[in-house]
Amino acid sequence: MEDILILAIESSCDETAASVVRNGREVLSNVISSQIELHTIYGGVVPEIASRKHIEKINQVIEEALKEASVTLKDITAIAVTYGPGLVGALLVGVSAAKAISFATGIPLVGVHHIEGHISANYIENKDLEPPFVCLVASGGHSHLIVVKDYGEYEIIGRTRDDAAGEAFDKVARAIGLGYPGGPKIDKLSKEGNPDAIPFPRAKVAENEYDFSFSGLKSAVLNYLNGCQMKGETICEADVAASFQKAVIDVLVEHSIHAVKECGYDKFAIAGGVASNSSLRAALEEACAKENISFYHPSPIFCTDNAAMIGVAGYYEYIKGVRSGYDLNAVPNLKLGER
Repeated sequence: MEDILILAIESSCDETAASVVRNGREVLSNVISSQIELHTIYGGVVPEIASRKHIEKINQVIEEALKEASVTLKDITAIAVTYGPGLVGALLVGVSAAKAISFATGIPLVGVHHIEGHISANYIENKDLEPPFVCLVASGGHSHLIVVKDYGEYEIIGRTRDDAAGEAFDKVARAIGLGYPGGPKIDKLSKEGNPDAIPFPRAKVAENEYDFSFSGLKSAVLNYLNGCQMKGETICEADVAASFQKAVIDVLVEHSIHAVKECGYDKFAIAGGVASNSSLRAALEEACAKENISFYHPSPIFCTDNAAMIGVAGYYEYIKGVRSGYDLNAVPNLKLGER
């Protein structure tokens, strides 16, 4: 059987990325141009700046990915590109580049859902992982519990009602003066703190046992910090970080394990930027071992936004016969399972 080579492009937020993936599981190149330093001074991603930077970087990132994989466009079977969800201006840069290459070469085009990419990142290093399984997608914009019924076939059983987990990390990090990006900084600082120092709340959503809510927790942290300042009490940032992080992790772990058991599966995976949090990984590993559940997770490089995961998702869409036309557009609020 002839190899299927996917050229993948990802530009949904502040990472300009391109990758070449062979037969859905083998990453030949994974080039990422990050803008983190650029946005740090603003305390978060500025959409207009992100879009302009994508325009500057997109061509060289694609060229580098092809070069690193030792292939040319003549070897490429299909082009996969993230077309949503994400920042509309940022998405448009990747979509436009992919459509231009497809139009100029005749190579088929496949639009990929960003969240599907995150889930598919698990297939890169876990060659034995196949659906069905339950996946927790936790990132700056998403906290979803998803049943992966088959490749490209998903059912969302739980979602956040307000802030996503990563969003809460960023906001709390800003409040305690750590800056952006919040997740890695809280993860690092919490190692010096006592996770049981402050009893922050764990929210439950009455209507759906799998749904998440983190805005109350975020408010509790802000109220605690304000209270300490008003009373002139010393704030131990490490204790705040550790106690906040434990409150998030407890909820994510409890909901995830409950979902896997209720669905009758024995496989569980995590994905998204928050999935690279070392304490979350350790807690899930321990909980899964206790319940005899096989635990899968991508390496941190494949947790944050990258094009390799889009290439993997694109491969499974391509072999299913999915093709996108030149009317493919950026859809900033694209729902999983929509086309």
